Amino acid sequence: MLDELAAAIARHGSDMWSDTAVPRQRLVTLDEPGAPLDLLYEPMICFVVQGSKSSVAGERSWTAGRGQVFLNSLVLPVTATFEEVPYRSAVLRLDGGRLAKLLLELEPDGRDQPAPSGPGPVGPVTAPMTPEIVDVVTRWVRLLDTPQDIRPLAGRIEMEILYRLLGTALGPTLRHFTLDDSAAARVRTAARWICVRFTEPLSIDEIAATAHMSTASLHRNFKAATGMSPLTFQKHLRLQEARRLLLAGDTTAALVAEKVGYVSATQFNREYRRAYGLPPGQDTARLRNRLADAGRGAGAGAGAGAGA
Repeated sequence: MLDELAAAIARHGSDMWSDTAVPRQRLVTLDEPGAPLDLLYEPMICFVVQGSKSSVAGERSWTAGRGQVFLNSLVLPVTATFEEVPYRSAVLRLDGGRLAKLLLELEPDGRDQPAPSGPGPVGPVTAPMTPEIVDVVTRWVRLLDTPQDIRPLAGRIEMEILYRLLGTALGPTLRHFTLDDSAAARVRTAARWICVRFTEPLSIDEIAATAHMSTASLHRNFKAATGMSPLTFQKHLRLQEARRLLLAGDTTAALVAEKVGYVSATQFNREYRRAYGLPPGQDTARLRNRLADAGRGAGAGAGAGAGA
């Protein structure tokens, strides 16, 4: 069954990351190994069908391989490495409204499932794909073979995917994803807020106020979810964007440092080298050489972007 799904993904994946005509669907295909990639994960469910990929976020790391499903419930900057290729995956971007509607249909009076309690799980979670999940994801991807079926069937199949996932180890995280007043939701709020303002000077007090948490609670829950403190999270966003800008344009490290929010170019150079192993100029030259050598299909691993 996985081979059939991998073939469908390969048939319709025109680039490394391909957003398709099916709402909230992205296909990921990679045939050649490449350097680690800076990515900004969004809330999503990734079905790994072939190959494997490891991800690192701060002090957290995990690997998702063939036959596994990976759930990320918040915006998260990571460094990803494709450990085994060819790599094939199908990604469903999480829609909280659709998930909440499904839960209301399943548990209209709350009797079928206990209400989520406690701080709740947040951040990356993995689980094996059951045969039922492989079947429904295959049907979801194969909608691309019959475009006339996308509009009437895509939403129904997406709801079936979510229904099947609720019965796995991902269920508790999915249920908490729909809650507006939980520690998990507040961490997601803080992460989104930092993403919008990462070039600005931020303090832990204002981030905590935005999330309606004490500074101690914010730090504890944020680090548990992301593997890093809120201000380290901000630093990762700045460095990822700086790396992307350096690769994309004819500019200087000093100008990029200022653009992403650094007051001190010296501090920027120091933190950049600590993150990527080389000063900005040398790292950019290395990345461009990799792009020239590897070509489009291999991936150079520089700019921040969403993917799985």
